[in-house]
Amino acid sequence: MQFATDCQLPAEFAMINFDQNATTPVDEAVLNELIRATREFSGNTSSGHSLGAKASKFLRECRERVANILHADDPDEIVFTSGGTESDNAAVRGIAFAMRAEHDRNEVITSAIEHRAVLAPCDWLAGQGFKSTVLPVDSDGVVNIAALRDNQGAKTALVSIMLANNEIGTIQPIAEISRLAHEVGAMVHTDAVQAAGKLAIDVNDLGVDSLSLSAHKFYGPKGIGVLYLRKGTPCECFMLGGTHEGGRRAGTVPLPQIAALTTALEVSERKRIEHGAELKALRDRLVDELLAKIPGSHLNGRLETCTPNTASIRFDGVYGGHLLKRMDEEGILASAGSACMWEITKPSHVLTALGLNDEQGGGTIRFSLGYGNTPQEVSQVANTLARLVPELRGRTVVM
Repeated sequence: MQFATDCQLPAEFAMINFDQNATTPVDEAVLNELIRATREFSGNTSSGHSLGAKASKFLRECRERVANILHADDPDEIVFTSGGTESDNAAVRGIAFAMRAEHDRNEVITSAIEHRAVLAPCDWLAGQGFKSTVLPVDSDGVVNIAALRDNQGAKTALVSIMLANNEIGTIQPIAEISRLAHEVGAMVHTDAVQAAGKLAIDVNDLGVDSLSLSAHKFYGPKGIGVLYLRKGTPCECFMLGGTHEGGRRAGTVPLPQIAALTTALEVSERKRIEHGAELKALRDRLVDELLAKIPGSHLNGRLETCTPNTASIRFDGVYGGHLLKRMDEEGILASAGSACMWEITKPSHVLTALGLNDEQGGGTIRFSLGYGNTPQEVSQVANTLARLVPELRGRTVVM
């Protein structure tokens, strides 16, 4: 089994890339669109002359194309940002403050396995007079719905739960969460950064009021993202200085990056439809081979309830940091968890939330595949780890 892709690393980085939840290689069509848009649309979208009008018209087209992929009702619900972190911060802080000002609500609810781009703003809000509640998850990483019912109420401003987890891939029941939150009048945000190109995203089916995306997670460039804001959702302006993006985010619009993001979203959606089942089969084969060839290896979470490209596997008696170093020397890229937290030696908050102890979390490796990976790479990775893990078990002191 092999499927065509234009998402290859440059020749000088010809390694096996099983760390594509950290970032994806830029698709060739996306790179070409970035270059084309840079050359063709030189005007500022806010300028009143013909070059500005041309750029502004193309910006509108990009907004419409992104809205179409997300099934948004109105292109004006699409706000372009610098990436997932800004989108998450803008939604969490902006909606929380607007709901407090307009509706006297001062409580936010999130989950224990959110990305720090959501957890940190919720922590910050707690210092601004908000009550911040963190919901537990089960051993598979699924949010406790009963805990949501018990904690939400008339003062709840926002419920922010990610659609798909970046470390173990768990998919949350966002439609049900949205329904419950809306019953008490709360707004709902979902961090969908790890979902684009892997899951179908329909904002109406999900029932969310806001949603975050980041282009470099779906074969686009870094530094550009999307915040979907449903019409009528209270949200304070999150960047001051101009009337760009419907008055919600000031700053000169980076049209070439927006063009690249738009193309990347369309490309990744096409790949998902055409090759998603093959990607899942490749991931499943990797898990099967690793568990069969390496005694004392265990899957974190369940494949049935996670994104089709992600597998979190722990190896008894091995420190993941040492294993990753040896894998890198062998030309294999993977990670211990979120790329944003690589320098922290303790197990991630996600693995801890699943109930794993320090040794289990410390021995965990995240494998995240993309549409450029092959069956041959899967076998090579499995065979290499079958050699490295016993070698490291004999001489590694686990945390």
